[in-house]
Amino acid sequence: MNLRRWHRLSLRRALLLALLPGMLLAVAAELWLTWRTALDAANAAYDRSLLGALKSIDASISTASGGLAVELPYRMLEFFELTASGPVHYRVATEDALVEIGDAGLPAPGQLATGQPKFADASYFGEPVRLASYARVLDRPLAGQSRAQRVVIQVAEPLTAREQFTRALVVQALSRDALLVLLAGALLLLGIGWALKPLQRLRHEVAARSPHDLTPIAAPDVPADVQPLIDAVNQHVERTRGLMQERRRFIDDASHQLRTPLATLATQLGYALRESDGARLRGALDALRVQLDETVRQTNQMLLLARADSAPLEPAPLELHAFAADVTRGWWRPAREHGVDLGLEPAEPGAPLVVVAHAGLLKEALVNLLHNAIRHAGAGGGTHVTVMMAASEREARLTVRDDGPGIPAAELARAGERFFRGSNATQPGSGIGLAIVRSVAERHGGRMEVTAGDGGRGLAVTLVLPLAPAAAVRPAGAKPPR
Repeated sequence: MNLRRWHRLSLRRALLLALLPGMLLAVAAELWLTWRTALDAANAAYDRSLLGALKSIDASISTASGGLAVELPYRMLEFFELTASGPVHYRVATEDALVEIGDAGLPAPGQLATGQPKFADASYFGEPVRLASYARVLDRPLAGQSRAQRVVIQVAEPLTAREQFTRALVVQALSRDALLVLLAGALLLLGIGWALKPLQRLRHEVAARSPHDLTPIAAPDVPADVQPLIDAVNQHVERTRGLMQERRRFIDDASHQLRTPLATLATQLGYALRESDGARLRGALDALRVQLDETVRQTNQMLLLARADSAPLEPAPLELHAFAADVTRGWWRPAREHGVDLGLEPAEPGAPLVVVAHAGLLKEALVNLLHNAIRHAGAGGGTHVTVMMAASEREARLTVRDDGPGIPAAELARAGERFFRGSNATQPGSGIGLAIVRSVAERHGGRMEVTAGDGGRGLAVTLVLPLAPAAAVRPAGAKPPR
């Protein structure tokens, strides 16, 4: 199962699948430790019994006759056999094995330290046994020996009792651990269910909402880990509500703005249809064409405003001098037709002025500024329109200044509002041009500034845009994409 499918599981299943292998691994490790502990405990307990047998046999050794004699404590051996759940084997011999009493088939003990018992697992005729060995120096030399020898005492018992003891402890531990795993799983499921109850309530509350309800989600009792998600959803809902309000306002304004010119067109068309005089009919048709052109431009501007508000941005480095020069050249002819001198003032000749912008949207903003400036300046007695550029440490400024009638100083703060037109406006228009410019500036992380022109005459509208990082700067003169 890959991670994506894992993440699509419910929290209960995901946590169980994540924790269960770890719990089983911990149980396996605990069982291994239990087995080792039980084995060590069994060996310690049963080895003490073997040591008692060694001591009992050692106490029964006699050399009084000049040889080696052992009086076995048979009752004690019977007791050891009962404890070991099987036969107990013994062997008493001198170190050189010349004298040997008991089971000669017991394995040799290997190196033994005097007075130190040694315990080891061994095999006696194919049967696993536990072998205890002990060596000490005899009290006197045996007959024919010049010095006292060491005697080796060995006792072996089967491992049956030890294995049963160890197995019983491991089974008990396994039963206990299995019960704990089941209990932990049940508590985990209950805990997850309890923790998810606020989310279940939240799901029902959101599902029961009206499709038009875009108020923020109130969830004070959700877990702290989920609260950032709720905050992010609320931010998204707030943005959606803002977009819906903008769209609703745009539709209301558009319907209001289009209703008047469409009614005018209908009236003019009706008048033209009723007119029989050719000259007056020509005049009516000319007025109808002018109104139709203005309506088309107003509709296009409203569509452009909607695009400026919501179109996805794909910004790229843009050299502002070359961009402004290219757009301005396209307006020299309309400026001459209106009797306007259109000029261009770069910030520093030869110095690049680069911003990261969407060339299409920025061109539409500059075109709107040039259209408004030339139109109003030519009709209001002005003769100059200038496109200027300037740069500060972090910002680029693209300004279109005219010496036309401008906007009354008391109304400058409203410039850029949708469908707002100055009280001194004499030319037809929709009041959307500056709204488009402001929207484009804000979409690029900048702003629009509107002030009076030089000497308080005319209007100066400035697009303030962040400068591009140094790594994005292109050589001066590079033309923007169209």
